[in-house]
Amino acid sequence: MITPAEPADGRLDPSLSTIMGERRQLINLAYRLLGSLADAEDVVQETYARWYALSRHEQEAIESPGGWLTTVASRICLDLLGSARARRERYVGEWIPEPVPDRAEWASARPDGDPADRVTLDESINMAFLVVLDTMTPAERVAFILHDVFRYSFAEVSEIVGRTPAACRQLASSARRRIRASQAHTAPAAQLGGIVRDFRLAWEAKNIDVLIGLLDPDALAVGDGGGLISAALHPVEGGERIARYLIDLVSSTPALAILERTVNSQPGLVLQVDGVTTAVLAFEVTAGRIKHIWGVRNPDKLRLWTAG
Repeated sequence: MITPAEPADGRLDPSLSTIMGERRQLINLAYRLLGSLADAEDVVQETYARWYALSRHEQEAIESPGGWLTTVASRICLDLLGSARARRERYVGEWIPEPVPDRAEWASARPDGDPADRVTLDESINMAFLVVLDTMTPAERVAFILHDVFRYSFAEVSEIVGRTPAACRQLASSARRRIRASQAHTAPAAQLGGIVRDFRLAWEAKNIDVLIGLLDPDALAVGDGGGLISAALHPVEGGERIARYLIDLVSSTPALAILERTVNSQPGLVLQVDGVTTAVLAFEVTAGRIKHIWGVRNPDKLRLWTAG
């Protein structure tokens, strides 16, 4: 496998530090586009492989290596998004974006990892945001992320997406409307943190009445086991049904520990059994009640949450 630090022919690249300096930007871009850090890392690997497949003359002819790398990575992501529907049809159960921890948690899971690999934690990676992104067309998603999050001009976006700047502007505008509509009544992080804490305490106490009170009557809980571990194959609908499901879960797992953690830049919960992370939960609160719970149990998506 070719890595960014090892050109295909073994030559020393005098611009290596400049090229490698783009890695964090590429990881951040690909994660937001794909909702999977594992896929994002694969995209970046492939992007660098394509760079080092160029001749030295071809590399030197590229005016902006960073722009070239971003273009290639974005186009790879666009292709992957285009085939995502078929891949999702083969996925067992519901698909939820891969959750990422805060920096302290990340460091404990990957003590030898390159700090430049870390995803920048901000509002553009909260779970509700990523879930809405997943409802967009590939072109909408790429145009919106490149322009609104990474501040690329529509002329630059058009080069990547293969549409006119005006068409890219419309794509980003459509995506922006979806984001605004989904976040119109979303609670700020401070309020979310208090509600998640109350939720944890009520769950630990098996206080179903308090849980029901914290949940919106039309709340939706979605689990992602990926067919690798047990999880509800279909969303659980309704506050009371969700509360009873959660009480049954904690009652059937006496060793279950419920911990407050930052999940995708917002307050969330981590479930552990004998010190091993078994699930990561993200929340969306509207009008003072929990509207959505996303529970990731797929072990392939929890690698950053397990030390060692």
